Parts: sequence; C-alpha cells; structure tokens
Amino acid sequence: MRFRQVHLDFHTSEAIKNIGSAFDKKQFQDMLRIGHVDSITVFSKCHHGWAYHPSEANEIHPHLAFDLLGSQIEAAHEIGVKTPVYLSAGLDQKLARKYPEWLIRDQNEKTNWSPNFMTPGYHQFCMNSPYLEVLALQVHEVVTNYDADGIFLDIVGIRECYCQNCVTEIRKRGSDPRSLDDMKKLWEETYFSYARRMNETVHAVKPSLPVFHNSSHVDRGRRDLVHLNTHLELESLPTGGWGYDHFPLSARYAQTLGLDFLGMTGKFHTSWGEFGGYKHPNALRYEAALSLANGARCSIGDQLHPSGLMDHATYALIGEAYKEVKAKEEWCLAAASIADIALLSVEAASIQPGGRAIDDHSKHADIGAVRILLEGHYLFDVIDVQADLAKYAVVVLPDAITLTEALKERLTTFLTQGGKVLATGRSGLSMNGTCFELELGAEWRGVSSSMPSYLKPAFELPSLRNASFVLYTEGQEIALSQGGISHGSKENSYFNRDLFTFCSHQHTPSDLQDAGPGVTEGPDGIYIAWNVFEDYALKGSLPVKEIVCYALDRLLPNKRLRTNLPAQGITTLQAQQSHNRFVHHSLYASPVRRGQHVEVIEDLPPVLNTEVTIALTEPVREVYLAPQNTPLPFTQENGSVRYTIPQWSCHQMVVLQC
Repeated sequence: MRFRQVHLDFHTSEAIKNIGSAFDKKQFQDMLRIGHVDSITVFSKCHHGWAYHPSEANEIHPHLAFDLLGSQIEAAHEIGVKTPVYLSAGLDQKLARKYPEWLIRDQNEKTNWSPNFMTPGYHQFCMNSPYLEVLALQVHEVVTNYDADGIFLDIVGIRECYCQNCVTEIRKRGSDPRSLDDMKKLWEETYFSYARRMNETVHAVKPSLPVFHNSSHVDRGRRDLVHLNTHLELESLPTGGWGYDHFPLSARYAQTLGLDFLGMTGKFHTSWGEFGGYKHPNALRYEAALSLANGARCSIGDQLHPSGLMDHATYALIGEAYKEVKAKEEWCLAAASIADIALLSVEAASIQPGGRAIDDHSKHADIGAVRILLEGHYLFDVIDVQADLAKYAVVVLPDAITLTEALKERLTTFLTQGGKVLATGRSGLSMNGTCFELELGAEWRGVSSSMPSYLKPAFELPSLRNASFVLYTEGQEIALSQGGISHGSKENSYFNRDLFTFCSHQHTPSDLQDAGPGVTEGPDGIYIAWNVFEDYALKGSLPVKEIVCYALDRLLPNKRLRTNLPAQGITTLQAQQSHNRFVHHSLYASPVRRGQHVEVIEDLPPVLNTEVTIALTEPVREVYLAPQNTPLPFTQENGSVRYTIPQWSCHQMVVLQC
C-alpha cells in the first residue's frame, strides 16, 4: 500500500454542464507530481448516481462526453501512480427517485441522510433490496473493464432499517419487526451479505485486488467487520467533526490488528463537499506525520471541480506534506508498535457478549483515556478483549468495563505473569455491578449520591499544592479492603444542587469530611473511584490528569520511554525488525479554535532540547536523526539509551540502530 495517497471526490450534479471539459492529461499528471502523490482514488460512480465512464450497468453523467475514469487511470499509471476506484455504494440519488422503496426507512417510514424528497440531499439504500444486484453489476463492470488498483465502496455498514423488504424478510422467518433483537440479527446479516457479495464480485475477476468498505469509523472490537476488508482506511478529518482526538484512538487500535492501514484526512478547511476551502500547509504536515508516527500510510481528501481541472493550490498544499512523507518512508515501512500500556476500549468491550452497552457517560471514556496517555507521553496500544496481553505491563480499564468471566480469566492470567491493572469508575466490578472481581484494595459499597464530589490525594501533584479537587462525574462509594492502601480520600458536597439546596454559581463545595477512600491500591493494581476519563474528556481538568499519571507511574516504574516533551507533544516508538532498529517519533503542534467548533493548526513553533531516555537492552550502534541522517550523541548504560534532540519542529524521527 502506497504512503502518499489522495482520495478524490467527484459528486457532481446533472444540473451542471460540460463535465470534465477541462480535463487535460498533462495537467492531471503535473498536479500529481507537484503533490508528490503516488496513489489517487478516482471515481466510477458518485453519490448522485452517475457513472464517469461508458457503462451498461449504470448511466454515464449526461454532460460527460468521454471516458473520464479511463483517462485518469491511463494518465496516472503512465507516471507510476496507482488508481484505486471509488463507487458510492450506499447513496445513489438517481436511483433513489426511481426506486424509493429500496431506501432505508425508520419505523415511521422516514428516510435517512435527507428526511424526505423536498429537502436537498441524498438518501441511503438498504442492501436487503434489489439494489444489491444493481451495485454488484456496477462493481463487476469496473473491475472487468478497467485496470483498477483497488475498490473503495463508500457509505456502508450495519444499518437499522424497517423498509418493507426488511419487514417482509423478518416475517418470513417467523419473527416480528417489533422484536429488536431479531431485527439486529437481520441488519447484521444484511451487511455481511453485502460485503461478501462485493468481495466475491471483485475477487472472481481479480483475486488479489484490495477492497475497502467505508463506514467512516472502524468499530473497535468488531474484528469480524474489520476482516471483511483487505486493508483499513481510517477516515478522520480533524476539522470535519472528528477532531484531533479521533485518529490516535483509531490508529492505536488499528495497528494491533495485523492489517495495513492509512490515515485519511482532508485538504479542506472544514470537511467533504467544501469547494474553495484550504487548511494551512502546516496542518497537513502535522496530520501526515501523525499517520507515520502511528504506523499508518497517508491519504488526503480532495474534490475535483466539475470541469475536471485539478486545482494547483490544492496540490501545492498537499505537496508540502508529501515531500516530507516521501523522505521518511523508509523508516516507516513494516513498523510495529512498542507499548507498555494496553488501553482496553470501552467501545470494544461493550459489544462483546454480555458487555455493558455504552451509555451517554461512558462513551467519553476512550477519548479521555487516550488524551491523558498522549499528554503523559506513555507508550500504549488501544485493544479489544481478544488482544494478547502478554506484551504489556499495565492494562487500563476506563470507567465502564465490568468483567465477564472470559475477561476476568484473561486478566487473571495477565496478573499472574506480573501485570498490573488501573481501573476507574465501574470498571473491575462484576457483571451485576455488586463487587470487585480484582484485588484493587477496595470493597464496593454503592454509587455515590454526591455529585460532584471531591478527592483529596495523599500525595502532592506535580503542578499544584494539595487540596480537595472536584470531580464532576459519577463516583463510587468504597471501603478499604484488608491489606489495601489508600492514596487519597473522597469528600462529598454539602448537598447536591437542587431547587431549595444550591450554593454559588455551579455546585456546592466540599464539606471537607473524609467520606472514605477515593484511590486505592491492592495486589492487582490501583482503583480510582470516579469516571476520571469521562471527566477529562469533558472538562480537561489538570488535577484529574495528574492523579491518573501518578497511578500509572506507580504501576509502571520502568517506563520504556521518558521525555520532557511538552504536554501537547506526542511520542511513539516503532520497531523495524527487518532493519534491526527502533524509530522514535516526536510530534508537536497546538490546535487552536477558529470559528465555531473548528480546530486548526497554523503555527509550528520550534521545540528545543527534547531529552529522551529509552529502556533498551539491545546494544545500540548508532543514533541519528531521520530523514536528515544526522548523527546524534547518545549514551547507553544500565539498560537505557539517553539522547537530546537539540531543535526540531512538527515531527522528528530518531533512529536507534542496533
């Protein structure tokens, strides 16, 4: 899979004339060269439903007079650029108007995406309808007639649907559409049937051709869904609603799955469908580097003008990032993550049999946990319940992971091998939520009635003097178990904020009375009695982060990597076994808010004198900066390698050659 990809959208209305009239082979090639692009996903079919090539399985756009798809493939291949081909699978507005009975419907017969046909927008198809056969013919035509380097099928996934095809099917099975469990089984079967049909259609013609089914999010814990794809493309446009938290969370999970994957951002100021919007080149430089640091290849989204003319400003922008990626690729091939900590995803744990469904509170836990681990500069992976725990020193159970028998057994094995657990909130409790299944120094007494409540640590935080620190999220009432150690006490508010009992502007202060332990430690690890990761995702409180880091540092006295990188910095360590070397990535950027709900990166200030210590028993022959190939002074003694990066900006790789 190539490192420097572009995903080229082309969703073009039939109300626009002269489609592709300005397409020019040389201009197309020149833009790819300016952008340092080595793969570009071009389009067979758009959301409007039109084909951009002569077609018997579809209709060519009424204002396109030539084979645009074929011309793009020919032009790209001539200069060594690959061309995966895009088909809009879930949306086809042309057919939606012709066959509205094939569309996904809710229980009130409403469509999704657009609620009706009087509102501009698209309508999504149910794959449990004759549309599946139409789509299969379209895919077969492309794979048969064109030298595609892959197939990208968009807007698909497990979908809730109460269309009459689904209602008829569920009744044939002797069930009732009012049975949610039976409908969920049908929706799963519908998606798997679609994916298998598309894969078989492609691979019957070209057995090794890559296929990816895009639902805009890779579900953590659904390995069965993941392996319907030949590779993964992690759609994650920071300014398009995903934010800068999403990609590290997805990537740290994806790298554990054994598939090649890429990080997909966009050149847009906002998101898909934006014409004339551009982000700062420094943002793309950082986002591409973030992909490399997390073991991913890169993809940048663009949208072609209806005329077919490639935008020079866009490819100059993309080129700023990709010229750097090109120079770094050799240190990023076949890289494996080095991690001390395994973060068991709440999303992943919730979809296992017997798992606790994600509620409005616990859905923030994964984000808050990743944010603290990144800012604390820990080496970590995000895992599901099927992951091998043997390579990790600590497993984090964030906020809402009650233990099934299977998970308890896996953790017990991990603990007997010397591992430790950090559990927070309801995590570590039995499935019925009445007692702890692990020895964390705590006995469960119930859910705290006080909200917010307070923690007074028995240790001093690095940045603050000791105090009663507020926690806004749900807390638990616990007692210290025999042999347990308390690292801080819980304090309650005088009362909860109510009509006749409220105080001040926000919430009632602590009554300053010891209400039992708030942080405990036992033989298996440490327990914090609040949903601290949800709290950090929503509030970003400094004391919360430093309390969690205190707990992690106690459980992880021999961290693999230590650095004085600023909090907004990101660090990862990747191993290239085939080259007998480790590659340490450091990144730094500080997103700022512009407009409403848009985070942008513009300035990339220099970072000075970054000190790094890496625990490494293998003898290191040399340490150097990459891609500069500049030797870096280092020392290795007592099982640790130490060096200082004098000055760098955005992204710096350091290679430890063994």
